[in-house]
Amino acid sequence: MIEDGEEQALGKIYDTRLIARLWPYVRPHSAWIALSFVLIPLRALLEVTPPLIVGAAINYLAHGEVLSEIALLEPLLSPQFGLSVLTWLFVVALTVAIVNLGLEWLRTFSMMILGQRTVRDVREVLFDHVQRLPMRFFDRYPIGRLVTRLTNDMENLAEMFASGVVALIADLFIMVFFGYLLFTIEPRLAFAAMVVVPFLALAAFVFRYKVREAFREVRVKIARINTHLQETISGIRVVQLFSRERLNAERFRAENASHRDSWFRSIHYDALLFSSVDLATNLTRAIIFFLGARLLGADEVTLGTVYVFTDYMVRFFRPMMDLSAKYSVMQSSMASAERTFQLLDELAEPPDGAREAVERISDERGSEVVFDRVSFSYGSDPVLKDVSFRVAPGERVALVGHTGSGKTTTLKMLARLYEIGEGSIRVDGVDVRDWKRSHLRRRMAFVLQDVFLFEGSVRENLALGRRDVGEQELAESLTAANAKTIVDRLPGGLDEIVRERGSNFSSGERQLLSFARALAGDPDLLLLDEATSSVDSETEALIQEALRNMLEGKTSIVVAHRLSTIQDCDRIFVFHQGQIVEEGSHEDLLAQGGTYARLHRLQYSSLPESAA
Repeated sequence: MIEDGEEQALGKIYDTRLIARLWPYVRPHSAWIALSFVLIPLRALLEVTPPLIVGAAINYLAHGEVLSEIALLEPLLSPQFGLSVLTWLFVVALTVAIVNLGLEWLRTFSMMILGQRTVRDVREVLFDHVQRLPMRFFDRYPIGRLVTRLTNDMENLAEMFASGVVALIADLFIMVFFGYLLFTIEPRLAFAAMVVVPFLALAAFVFRYKVREAFREVRVKIARINTHLQETISGIRVVQLFSRERLNAERFRAENASHRDSWFRSIHYDALLFSSVDLATNLTRAIIFFLGARLLGADEVTLGTVYVFTDYMVRFFRPMMDLSAKYSVMQSSMASAERTFQLLDELAEPPDGAREAVERISDERGSEVVFDRVSFSYGSDPVLKDVSFRVAPGERVALVGHTGSGKTTTLKMLARLYEIGEGSIRVDGVDVRDWKRSHLRRRMAFVLQDVFLFEGSVRENLALGRRDVGEQELAESLTAANAKTIVDRLPGGLDEIVRERGSNFSSGERQLLSFARALAGDPDLLLLDEATSSVDSETEALIQEALRNMLEGKTSIVVAHRLSTIQDCDRIFVFHQGQIVEEGSHEDLLAQGGTYARLHRLQYSSLPESAA
């Protein structure tokens, strides 16, 4: 599966190329990074202090005086303000704990802010880019994967800032710092304690590899679960109508169990790594106690020194315990960044032309459309072959033909949803490639067979953000489209909320509303793709009446399978295998007895002759 292959790619733990591409989004918030790095040595210093305080207290109780192991902290451990030694050490410990709490909150807050602000910027750019991608891209890229790029992958990037790169650097700094302190306090104990470090590093490397493989498998399995869920929920009507629930449940149970088993393997290696670190810590502690006792007996170290050394050694090993978690976070984040930038690297629609729409200076309302030897293919097989025709301003034409003959593709190319392969398409004498897309599409209205209504109010669905569509334009378009009665019966009128995909309206009502939406912008050119195929006879009559009123003086191109809906058109173009094979009025084409007449006979062969 393509999805599996994409999800399997985990990437490097740190990819300089990806970080360089991510940096422009991070730069505006770089002050938060600087703050995080400033906090690292402060946090390390505060982490050093508590063991020293306890060690000083132990030495005071054992020897009757405060013995500091680090000269730099001697003033801090010296009693002040007339307090007793133990009381002063308690005050210092409490103060350090409170300051450390504040610094930890500030560190977490700063990295979360950095991650969320960066992800917000990346997600906005990515969303805007996706909206500008050509239709060819959406023909081959599954919607579920696009949603994953904009959601899960963005969260992985945020996690990289919260628990990834800065946390890794902080852990490395703390390990080096505590390693330095161990050799400063007592080199003999330090050398003995470091005996297990090479073995622990080897174990971490091996388990890290195993965890990586297990994590890769987990990502593949969760991708399969998501695919199965999306397929089942999207096709829930078919699932229920064909009683497929049990089969789907069995497939989901198998996928879910496979995902569980993959997680078990990941947890197994994680547990082994934790256990290895814990074993190394305990062995090191035993070594320290053994050698420390001998040095203590020889009066070469103090009891507080042994305690401080033991505590520091535990803190030295602690970052290794969550190494696999941070490693997985970084790998997942790098893989998400890779997929995000791959999507951003997809070529957007070709550049806009410079031509802008101009104000009308005459009463002529329609636009002239000319197809000049246009050819096009989605892949290797051509869809349009050397298609040429002209639609005069205000003329109403229809495109008919068998499914797959190129009718809908012709409309999509006129709207520049797809780029022309060969030839040219001109609107008012200007090649569509020379128009600004927004101005070209503003002059036309495209009514689709499958009407899409957005969540929001009816008013928002009719205006679609067009500022020139006011209350008067909405009222006129609803009346012209015979959709006013639909809105009038709604409790909220134009402010009634449209549920997901317009589920609170019938298919006929959605079609009428789509007509009103098209007419609200007062377009020069109307493109209708099977606009009456999903409505009943009564609704079709309403639409036909609206069309007769509104198409007057406008250029219109209608794609239809119902030949009864296009008999009033000025001309009809008959498509066959990507070419125009006939042209004329309804009566002329019937008289010719060709392809159109054959389509007419097939469509009405089951009806009484009077109905045909």
